[in-house]
Amino acid sequence: MNEHITTDCLLFPDIFDRPVVAKFDQRQGSSDGGAILLKAAERRLGLTSALAACLRDDRQPGKVQHELRELITQRVMAIGLGYEDANDAARLASDPIHKLLVGRNPVDGEDLASQPTLSRFENAPNRKELLRMTEALADRVIERHRKRLHGRARRITIDMDPTDDPYVQTVDMCSRCSKSFIVNARPWLHSA
Repeated sequence: MNEHITTDCLLFPDIFDRPVVAKFDQRQGSSDGGAILLKAAERRLGLTSALAACLRDDRQPGKVQHELRELITQRVMAIGLGYEDANDAARLASDPIHKLLVGRNPVDGEDLASQPTLSRFENAPNRKELLRMTEALADRVIERHRKRLHGRARRITIDMDPTDDPYVQTVDMCSRCSKSFIVNARPWLHSA
């Protein structure tokens, strides 16, 4: 058995009338169970599909292990769950919830993309693709508010930098100069 798995049971006899037992011996566990709600929201918005449709895949088909939609979904979901850079990719690659979010079998499915794969992916889009992705993201935000307000909105303000932390603002301003669309899109994702 893996040394990172806890096998103790917790009983709560003083709190509840009926016995409640919590066991932590599941091999395929995840601490990101709330991500299912994030996936439901994403599916409703169609964000990752819209972003993936903006990209051209120039990779050699025989060598592709992760489709563009899967890579986008993996990064967007990770960012939404607080994993802002791809350094956590190795740890999350076999996480059952993260696999489920990408559309893979949570137990038997192939592991998700590694950090180097995600880094190459984030730096691959050209300027035209980045512009198309920005427009697709804005379209999704505007359409969501149009539906929510039943077309009554005269103006929609998208806050591009929701933080007051000067360090983060400096990093965000510098990152907007890079080719990485995920970093560039992050303020939009927080605002949407």
